[in-house]
Amino acid sequence: MMVAMVGFTLNDAMTKYSSQSMNMAQVMLIRGAFASLFVGVLAWQRGALSRPDRMLQPLVALRVLGEAGGTVSFLVALAHLPIGSVSAVLQALPLSVTMGAALFFGEAVGWRRWLAIATGFAGVLVIVRPGFDGFTTYSLWALASVACCTVRDLATKRIPQTIPTMLVSTATALAMTIVGAVLLSPMGGWTPMTGRSTALLALAAVLVLIGYQFIIMAMRAGEISFIAPFRYTALLWSILLGLVVFGDFPDAPMIAGATIVVGSGLYALYRERIAGRRRIVAESTGPAMAPDGI
Repeated sequence: MMVAMVGFTLNDAMTKYSSQSMNMAQVMLIRGAFASLFVGVLAWQRGALSRPDRMLQPLVALRVLGEAGGTVSFLVALAHLPIGSVSAVLQALPLSVTMGAALFFGEAVGWRRWLAIATGFAGVLVIVRPGFDGFTTYSLWALASVACCTVRDLATKRIPQTIPTMLVSTATALAMTIVGAVLLSPMGGWTPMTGRSTALLALAAVLVLIGYQFIIMAMRAGEISFIAPFRYTALLWSILLGLVVFGDFPDAPMIAGATIVVGSGLYALYRERIAGRRRIVAESTGPAMAPDGI
């Protein structure tokens, strides 16, 4: 999960930089085309494309839809807000996923973690500041991304182990390319590209593929409520890149809200560890994980 966050955050910085010279649909189209090419070759070499019809498996399709909605809403927010602010709102995702895992999958979540979830969402309100001068409607796009990505991650957890990770990544990359092509005209049409901008999006595609691969492996390997809080490492990278690349310094409400959200998530992680120690190894170990303590 931590490796995935590095890949995604560096990709976000390159994507935001590219949005200064072209619309986000074109960014999605070009980046998605490179990603589809790269991951398609890897998937073909590993034999993951022997059954392409499995891309239409309902849970794979649901994951792709969640990814599409999350990507579009995230990129709209990213184009108009500081990268650190968007990332801070996205830090509610682990709490949202934990809540979804409890509601839909029956994962055990005690009252302390429910309290942490409620506190974390209060921290999101501090970041978004609804009703105050600092509020912008683009913050709602970031919140929409959280909702869509929650669906994506919950679907990922239930995808059968017999479906290769590379096939899921290929389906996701192809979907992002198609969505970018569909939205290109409504978002302003094509802008001529330089060699530098093309290379930048190609590198972004490589980074997003690294993120795809590692996050799918993480979500399929272990219990969601344990893995999800490690997403918070993305916030550190986002704030650093915002300062260095874009000169964005986080304001006090963003820092305060992000601190509340991260603190809530870390406490939820702590409670998950406590709960894990009370279970036998067979119950606290996923199909691709070693027993506890190894």
